[in-house]
Amino acid sequence: MSLNLKFVTKIPKDASDNEIVFLKDKNIKNKIIKPLNKHIFSSKLFIEDNFLIKNLNNKTYLFVNCTKSKTTLDYEKLGSKLYLYLKNYKIENSFIDTSFSSLTNVQLEKMLHGVQLKSYDFETYRTYKKNKIVKFNLSVVGNNTKNKNTLRNKLNALLEGVFLTRDLVSEPGNILHPDEYAKRITKLRRFGLKVTVYDQKRLKKLGFNALLGVGQGSIRGSYLVTMEWTGDKNKSKPLAFVGKGVCFDTGGISLKPAKFMEDMTYDMAGSATVVGLMKNLALRKSKINAVGVVGLVENMPGSNAQRPGDIVKSYSGQTIEVLNTDAEGRLVLADALTYTEEKFKPSLIIDLATLTGAIIVALGSEYAGLWSNNEKLSKQLFEAGEKVDEKVWKMPLHENYNKLMNSKTADMQNINYVGGAGSTTAAQFLQRFVVNKTPWAHLDIAGMAFSKYAGALNSGGATGYGVRLLNKFIEENYE
Repeated sequence: MSLNLKFVTKIPKDASDNEIVFLKDKNIKNKIIKPLNKHIFSSKLFIEDNFLIKNLNNKTYLFVNCTKSKTTLDYEKLGSKLYLYLKNYKIENSFIDTSFSSLTNVQLEKMLHGVQLKSYDFETYRTYKKNKIVKFNLSVVGNNTKNKNTLRNKLNALLEGVFLTRDLVSEPGNILHPDEYAKRITKLRRFGLKVTVYDQKRLKKLGFNALLGVGQGSIRGSYLVTMEWTGDKNKSKPLAFVGKGVCFDTGGISLKPAKFMEDMTYDMAGSATVVGLMKNLALRKSKINAVGVVGLVENMPGSNAQRPGDIVKSYSGQTIEVLNTDAEGRLVLADALTYTEEKFKPSLIIDLATLTGAIIVALGSEYAGLWSNNEKLSKQLFEAGEKVDEKVWKMPLHENYNKLMNSKTADMQNINYVGGAGSTTAAQFLQRFVVNKTPWAHLDIAGMAFSKYAGALNSGGATGYGVRLLNKFIEENYE
């Protein structure tokens, strides 16, 4: 992160060479520009999107017009644009003078949240910097800008959750393999989460053969990790979130093409969303009970790798014919879903996975695919997504799709070879492992977890998709 955000009571006297940023919600002309007309401005005057810039002596005033902004999301996006302005013009020191602003505290905090979300940069492995990375200092000035407030604390917790997710997805496969990933999750215990790690020996004893089959070609271990947050002392049923954590996916024996295989480091993004969400809930002391469950494996074509045509018995007792070892994420989720439902008896289950390339063909990078056995749950997720710009689109479930996953030699097969509806038949496969009909939703986030280009609130690369969506879903429906 290349942003340093501070809260100060006044602008330092030695700030004459720095950028002074004024935010104005309305009446810019009458309340700011008109009083300054008596001064002589330089000829530099231009409009850039929401921004009006004027030079005055040694200071540059940046007026931000917010009159068209109506929702908190608008202010987050405005903050994103503000950060881009500071970055593009390499303005290292800037001030938001709240005495000139009619922004409410909520609008100001949301705008600052947008600035911070946009400022993320994964710099862990850069040792040689041809162009020195600028550290941008943004100070909020005014007597009403206390260092801590309830909303800011909640937004900071959310920011930490999103950034953790982005960090995990950005890590290379040789660093964040299942062994290391499981260790990192245990560090969340210091925030009050109960973390339990199930290793291969324990998983084999429990009968997690679908999950273990995926990882058996790797020298790394395979794990199931559970994270429990108890924020409701009335012992209400928890909300359950399940994530696919394939730390690197070669496709196994059904080997992927070499081109773009390097992107398969983010095939664990579903699990990263769950981990980031659970950290966020713990940091902000959410008043709900929640459990996060992630299956961590590495899909490699080793000498002991699973073969096409193998049949495995899942934790649920149902047998699966593995026709394609590159349809591995659903095998991991199959065992995780059944175990989560049986062990924690949740009020609902939401799973997230970079499951299919087919969903990118269908929806691109604008929407995650949503499949659900419960209309109320679908509606809640859709509405939450619209409010934070992490959108979902409902896709169909139907018995005719379900039949396509039947196998002649086992209870089911892991891929539909008839052709078409790849994302939907994958969802139909997963639904078979929600054996007690718990309200369930599956989010295929393959097109959303990683971006080759920057989005409104991310700088490109790992997006952290899902943390803000699920946080809003919880806030609006369960807190």
